[in-house]
Amino acid sequence: MSEAVVAQRSPFGVEVEEGKEYWWCACGRSQEQPFCDGSHKGTGLSPVQYAAGESDTVWFCGCKHTNDIPVCDGSHKNV
Repeated sequence: MSEAVVAQRSPFGVEVEEGKEYWWCACGRSQEQPFCDGSHKGTGLSPVQYAAGESDTVWFCGCKHTNDIPVCDGSHKNV
């Protein structure tokens, strides 16, 4: 299994829509950050589904080290 790479050392603020599903990139290799574009293939890592319960701004983790997957928990401060 490969290690995730840091996409950026800050979160991605995304306006999500209630009822819509989003697939967060867990590997850090996607060119469509913070979302999956299939770049994880062969890494042993998989994207994580996020189902928006309401329309709002969600801060998705960019460093891929969060303990609150897939949202930022401030872990990027220690990366």
